[in-house]
Amino acid sequence: MKSKKHSRLLALTLALTLVAGMALPVQAKTAKQAEDLTGKLVILHTNDTHGRDSAKADQSLGTAAVSWLKDDLTARGADVLLFSAGDVIQGKPLVNITSGQTAIEFMNSAHYNLMVPGNHEFDYGFSNLKKLQSQAEFPFLAANIVDKETGKPVFPANMIINTAHGYTVGVFGLDTPETQTKSHPKNVKGLTFLSGKELYKCAQEQVDYLKGQGCNLIVCVGHLGTDDSSAPDRSYDVIQNTTGIDLFIDGHSHTEIKGGEKVNDTLLVSTGEYLNNIGQIVFDGTDLSADLISAKGYEGGYDEQIAIATANYNIIIDNEYGKVFGKTLVNLNGTRSGGDAVDADGNVVASFLEGEGNRTCETNLGDFATDAILTIARRESGKTVDAAITNGGGIRETIPAGDITKNDMITVFPFGNEITLVTVTGSELLEALEAACSTCPEPLGAFPQVSGITFTIDAGMPYVKGAQYPDSTYFAPAAPGTRVKDVKVNGEPLSLTKEYTIATNDFTAAGGDTYYAFKRANLTNSVSTGISLEDALIEYITEDLNGVIGEDYAAPKGRITVNYDSLVMPLEPAA
Repeated sequence: MKSKKHSRLLALTLALTLVAGMALPVQAKTAKQAEDLTGKLVILHTNDTHGRDSAKADQSLGTAAVSWLKDDLTARGADVLLFSAGDVIQGKPLVNITSGQTAIEFMNSAHYNLMVPGNHEFDYGFSNLKKLQSQAEFPFLAANIVDKETGKPVFPANMIINTAHGYTVGVFGLDTPETQTKSHPKNVKGLTFLSGKELYKCAQEQVDYLKGQGCNLIVCVGHLGTDDSSAPDRSYDVIQNTTGIDLFIDGHSHTEIKGGEKVNDTLLVSTGEYLNNIGQIVFDGTDLSADLISAKGYEGGYDEQIAIATANYNIIIDNEYGKVFGKTLVNLNGTRSGGDAVDADGNVVASFLEGEGNRTCETNLGDFATDAILTIARRESGKTVDAAITNGGGIRETIPAGDITKNDMITVFPFGNEITLVTVTGSELLEALEAACSTCPEPLGAFPQVSGITFTIDAGMPYVKGAQYPDSTYFAPAAPGTRVKDVKVNGEPLSLTKEYTIATNDFTAAGGDTYYAFKRANLTNSVSTGISLEDALIEYITEDLNGVIGEDYAAPKGRITVNYDSLVMPLEPAA
């Protein structure tokens, strides 16, 4: 039923786009007195667009600007290539409701030359990703994603591009090994993501092969990121353990690198996120230079066909999901780690303290979401449910004060996760909390938002790693209870031997992020409720809150206390 609806939406949008496109043909205009680029190679690059294909003034350039820039640079005499470093098919309803098909269509229209799958490309399953690969008019590259049985890459590892002006560009792709735990385990079943020394060996083999083929520019397009928590699989780690990569185009950590960063002999670049910027590399045969084209003050043009297509699709989405069913009197914090939250037009709709987001501490949206999960799980399952936990990384957007639509709900929880009940011992619950809080106060997608549970995090205590979890980049805590202390469930001290039934999402129940302790329990005693997270939130608002999220959720309720007193260094954002 869901797929039929999506097919109807897609068919209608394509029809509208075709008509509009015939009325408004693409006309790429060359800027007055623009630099002559004859004989040069220009590589445009994007990463972590997450469905922001619609242009929004001063906020997102959109795919229409990407396409226009490629045409404009070509008109100025350059050989132009366009690469994506991944995370394109999940984020906004514009791409979510077709499981990424619209994202690929927009990229086809912009004439991308290649894409490296990010971790979120697996959110709708590997079979869906392979289907999208067949629909794409450009290759997906990933040298380090291999079949467990054959050991062979499941996507092309590399490609060689010969340009009109004689450049021979060798490109290979890498995806973060964190995909194993940042995507639902069922979505990566049968796959291995080479990491650590195997990742470095894989990358070096690609470089050596491409050099042997006579390539005069070696490019790695990676969805690895620069966050400390991603070590030893960051772009930094790959560069420092290989030789011969001229240019590394990165994604995953949403890092904005203005002008590029020279790491050894490699130029490392990344645009940030959400098409706030488009990356531009200029190569003259000898030197590489990097720049970011920003949405703020952008004076270029837009591909009219793509602009119309995204606008038409958004109209259809608003008609389907834009009906108001409730309201909130307070801003609900959906940020990663605090700061400003903006609306679709780039306007600041809410501001939160830096460092206070769903991946770093308790938030009022985390409280609201887990209260909804717990309430609906108790009512719909008819079982005794002690508490609720959801990973902070699964909360994707702020809900500003005002009317609430279903569009808001599926934007906050875009993954289609369902509520699952898992019965764990107290020791397993403590292990899960300790692992999920391992990097606090630095952001981590696993950070637990909770209902029915209270605890304290001693942020100054080091996280001592135990054994590495199977098929994971994360490590179990060597001594659970070292950082997470004073745990109570419904006001009673945690008993390590008692069993507790926890309502969570099917991602964490299956061991996603750091929740391997839940996976062990999930193998034998989990119960799927069949209730989606967004539907639980809607039901909680309409039936339990009488349609209004009130002042009771104006601030976090004090379920999680972070003790910073023992920190030995001042708090700074991760590199």
